[in-house]
Amino acid sequence: METLAIPRTQTEMLEVHPKHQRLFIGVPRETTLQEKRVALVPHSVTTLTAHGHRVVVESGAGEQTKFTDQDYSEAGAQIAHSREDVFKADVLLKVAPPTLEEIDLMRPNQVVISPIHLPLLDQEYIVKLQKKRVIALAMEYIRDDDTGVFPMVHVMSEIAGISAILIAAELLATTRGGKGVLLGGIAGVPPAKVIILGAGVVAEFSTRTALGLGAEVRIFDNNVYKLMRLQNRVGRQLHTSVVNPIHLKEQLLSADVAIGAVHSPQGRTPMIVSEDIVRQMKPGSVIVDVSIDQGGCFETSEATTHEKPTILKHGVIHYCVPNIPSRVAGTASDAISNILTSLLLKAEAGGILQLITSHEGLRNGVYTYKGCLTNAYLGERFDLKSTSLDLLITSDY
Repeated sequence: METLAIPRTQTEMLEVHPKHQRLFIGVPRETTLQEKRVALVPHSVTTLTAHGHRVVVESGAGEQTKFTDQDYSEAGAQIAHSREDVFKADVLLKVAPPTLEEIDLMRPNQVVISPIHLPLLDQEYIVKLQKKRVIALAMEYIRDDDTGVFPMVHVMSEIAGISAILIAAELLATTRGGKGVLLGGIAGVPPAKVIILGAGVVAEFSTRTALGLGAEVRIFDNNVYKLMRLQNRVGRQLHTSVVNPIHLKEQLLSADVAIGAVHSPQGRTPMIVSEDIVRQMKPGSVIVDVSIDQGGCFETSEATTHEKPTILKHGVIHYCVPNIPSRVAGTASDAISNILTSLLLKAEAGGILQLITSHEGLRNGVYTYKGCLTNAYLGERFDLKSTSLDLLITSDY
């Protein structure tokens, strides 16, 4: 007798989709550092609101970038005429560090993503963020997990690198107190000599711009791999060197322009050029210290503003504005907005806190977390206790 085979019941595996998290995002109007950029541009607001997120923009936030309240409203944003209404958001996006007055408006567990300008930072500022128990992320220290690149630093560095040379070219003019030297030179007259400290993204774009204008360029960095990479990307033989103090001093004393383009992944940039060397540089020469965002790599550098961008020390013109990209607010705002929008869309799956937990590169940007300072460098600098963020996150679960 033939036995019939009875088919066994198969368990169907259903794909489980994480619950969509609706974010509440606030964009305040910037009031410091002659800041003209805005964290989100209208086309990014359109993208975010199309994904179901709520965006509130303070009235006038985009006017310096030529975006009107109507532009934002048509993109789907709510226009707030009160700063307090913007600070009710769960996630605040800023292109300048929060002021002490803005910190007063914050609340526990609120996430704020903004730059952190080391030269303008003090202990009071950090302590106030801790007392508010906010989760503060520094844009400069957010890293991409796949490439290891610091995306915000990269795009702002491209802008700063190009701008640094154009600024130096202008400051060399006699009318600006410079040597009266044309950066590129002409037939029969040699070009200006440009020294670039660092071989990262700022240096690459400074090099491209300076070479395009016809200047003589020399690049110094202790990382030989970065020097090789820069040379390959520029596509031509360059004068490069490790930071040999004797050779560097010799080159700086004959330079017309010196660009500080050193970036530290975390903390302050190293001091490379002493005041004694600056004192011996040619009168009317120009220093553009792009590294001033992280303290500067020239001992004589002091943070300046777009309103008063230069100081004169030992006859050398110093340009040390922390937020150089704000000079071209439209381009810079588009770049910042693209990065932040991509980041926020990743937070849909589990919320911004879950994203911080699961992405090491994003955790790298956190410097205060629910009342604790998590950046070891800041703790050492301001004599404050710092705690590992990984330990704090582990204790939350």
